[in-house]
Amino acid sequence: MIRPASTADVPVIAKLIRDLAEYERLTHAVVLDEERLRTHLFSSRPYAEVLLAEDAGAVVGFALFFHTYSTFAGKPCIYLEDLFVEPACRGKGLGKALLRAIAKLAIERDCCRLEWSVLNWNEPSINFYKAMGAKPMDEWTGYRLTGEALRSLALS
Repeated sequence: MIRPASTADVPVIAKLIRDLAEYERLTHAVVLDEERLRTHLFSSRPYAEVLLAEDAGAVVGFALFFHTYSTFAGKPCIYLEDLFVEPACRGKGLGKALLRAIAKLAIERDCCRLEWSVLNWNEPSINFYKAMGAKPMDEWTGYRLTGEALRSLALS
């Protein structure tokens, strides 16, 4: 079953984020604060939304996403930040169900696209996404400012 997250789900969302970080070999990067996550997801102006996947009544997966905007299309888009299903529950269609639910939201919200990034080494996920009809955006290179570089630019 796929359902929207509620404030009561914040601890399990945080756990799944940490599980995802472990899978991606990025546990060192997780500095997540649950109260801040609660505010960011459930305040009057949320920054992101979460759908949860349940199996036998337990939350075993999540998708965290938010809106972006295409100036060329003049329409909103959905960016999927994270999609994760616990390894023991993979192969049951939960990842596909989460992706399908977000695709339905994109259509309902008149979005022109759904997009995300995947680590280059993550062949299982790449194959999963390709099986859904997703195409890699090889002509684009992502860039990121964080930490001191971000502060430096902001204060220049």
